[in-house]
Amino acid sequence: MVATKFGWRIENGTSTGLDSRPEQIRRVADASLTRLGTDRIDLFYQHRVDPGVPIEDVAGTVAELVKAGKVGHFGLSEAAAPTIRRAHAVFPVTAVQSEYSLWTRDPEPDVLPACAELSIGFVPFSPLGKGFLTGTVNPATEFASGDIRATIPRFTTSNRAANQNLVDHAAALAEARQATPGQIALAWLLAQHPWIVPIPGTRHLSRLEENAAATQVALSADEIADLNAATMRFGIHGKRYGELHLSLVGR
Repeated sequence: MVATKFGWRIENGTSTGLDSRPEQIRRVADASLTRLGTDRIDLFYQHRVDPGVPIEDVAGTVAELVKAGKVGHFGLSEAAAPTIRRAHAVFPVTAVQSEYSLWTRDPEPDVLPACAELSIGFVPFSPLGKGFLTGTVNPATEFASGDIRATIPRFTTSNRAANQNLVDHAAALAEARQATPGQIALAWLLAQHPWIVPIPGTRHLSRLEENAAATQVALSADEIADLNAATMRFGIHGKRYGELHLSLVGR
């Protein structure tokens, strides 16, 4: 399945803001087809909701691309539940992609119930907490130049130290289950709903194999409840984005 996104205005390789105008969506679709060397994008996401363009216009434009055979399915990313409903009323939304993990629970109150009601798949990005939930990041970790985590409040040294309790708790369960902390984090996600498909990223084959093996880690109801209780007990310290990025989500 080939998935890609639209929704930004890119000039000379640099983003200059959101742009989900119908003509821009069509341009991006054609350019993506060329770059990807395919005649169809299986899943075409709006990267972020553009407040300057009605979501109904966005959904209608993607519907035209589907009719033309250029796109298979329509997706949204980091959209609010009311926006998802409005888009779905124009053209079926197949998938919603948002950050979701043991330490990012934002979709639970509204977005996940909307997806369940409308039979929309949910695709969590950063299901391993940008690496933190794997246990390979700790308060002493120094991020390389250009690493986005260096700009995220949740990854300050003090917040990493405060959040370490959750990772240690998951690591203890992982040891008992002969799994890794990352596999426990992914297994927790997979246990939430059958229509959740997390997308952990990696550059290493060994990590890809480790992540895939999480499908073989079936957590019990007691283990899931224990992880949820630990999250509530320890709390999550620091926002998942800076203010600029936070202003672009949940619209």
